[in-house]
Amino acid sequence: MSLDAEDARRARDHRKVRNLRYVVLIWLLLAGVLNYMDRASVSIAAPHMIDELGLTQTDIGLMGSVFSWTYAICQLPVGYLIDKVGPRRMYFLAVGIWSIASALMAAGHTLGHFLLFRVLLGIGESPNSPNSSKISTHWFPRSERGQAAGIWDSGSKWGSAIAPPVLTVLMLAFGWRAMFLAMGVAGIVLAAAFWAFYRAPEDAKRLSDEEYRHILAGRDAAESADAERIPWLKLFTFRQTWGMMLGFFTSIWIWNIFITFLPLFLQHSLGVSIAGTGGVAAIPYVVAALGAIFGGRITLVLARRGRSPLASKRVVLVIASIATGVLLCLVPLVQTLALALVVLSLALGLIALVQAQAWAVTSDIVPDAYAARFGGIMNFGGYFGGALAPVITGMVFDATGSYSPSFVLAGVIAACGALFFGLLIRRPIPQRAAAEASEAAAA
Repeated sequence: MSLDAEDARRARDHRKVRNLRYVVLIWLLLAGVLNYMDRASVSIAAPHMIDELGLTQTDIGLMGSVFSWTYAICQLPVGYLIDKVGPRRMYFLAVGIWSIASALMAAGHTLGHFLLFRVLLGIGESPNSPNSSKISTHWFPRSERGQAAGIWDSGSKWGSAIAPPVLTVLMLAFGWRAMFLAMGVAGIVLAAAFWAFYRAPEDAKRLSDEEYRHILAGRDAAESADAERIPWLKLFTFRQTWGMMLGFFTSIWIWNIFITFLPLFLQHSLGVSIAGTGGVAAIPYVVAALGAIFGGRITLVLARRGRSPLASKRVVLVIASIATGVLLCLVPLVQTLALALVVLSLALGLIALVQAQAWAVTSDIVPDAYAARFGGIMNFGGYFGGALAPVITGMVFDATGSYSPSFVLAGVIAACGALFFGLLIRRPIPQRAAAEASEAAAA
């Protein structure tokens, strides 16, 4: 080899990034962090919005529900759009739209304004999880996707953990309107940076040949034309789809209660001050982030002991759902802040584990070609039903002055998740059966 050729080879090798797929994963994690900081911002600003604008707890809950309904409905087309325009463009558009929506909250003065902006936020945030699932499917072999899903999905928990202390400081220093504006600017910066950085594995110049071969070795043999011809509506004819929709609904119901009302619950029921809420409210979300990450390790251990990837995840989903139900029913019985934080943190940690493994299990149920579409359907089911949680919780509080009935109901709903996951997702959706269902419908 000539000196010039050797120098060129070394220059190419120098540009390679070791384990580039994990650098991509960090971007997905950052998007999740910012995504959930934006969602949590209303719960942080709620006390001041109630005092300044005369809003009620039902109004705060309605903002959460309107967001969730919009988010849920948009899940149905986003999988198709991601496949159509590509995850890079969709990431840029999604983060840009939700950042504008967050900044607009600073200009609101009536409930109607805030509901409109939360609708826009729901539209912008709807592609985030299906897009992250799609990108991780491109960048990670099947054996690593459970752990990858746990990491990118933990962004929603880290964001919810970071939001209370950071946003509380911003709000107390500059006002709640400035807090919303700052979140919008941060999102625009992230969207532009990702657009400049991200490329698919096939086009990534910094991806080594060795890592590319590792990624390809763990993909489906082919994302066949037959798979592409199967209408996504046919996925609704399989019980696995309904099992994932219903199971995910149980976790989102509980998550929406926490994301909308945790600061208010701490202040009203446990006597935490507004200034002190930031640090205290962060604790359950830190545990949730760890639960999302380490849940993937549990399924990996089970798989190494001989269980199939689907079976190992299903066991974790069932046990975590039952344990969550028990913990939530205990919340009304605890009287001290320390004990309440233990119970709330364990419950939220298990819910985070359920959500991360639900996203991971989608690629065990359908071929890779369906990853974004199937994930969007699951997310639709979860958020469409879970959207009722904030407004019902607010109405129950306004009627009774207590959050206890809402936690008991959430515990019962969580336990039902064990039935949905355990009975309805026992095996993958066979691609051949899906194709046959499509052909029969066309005949």
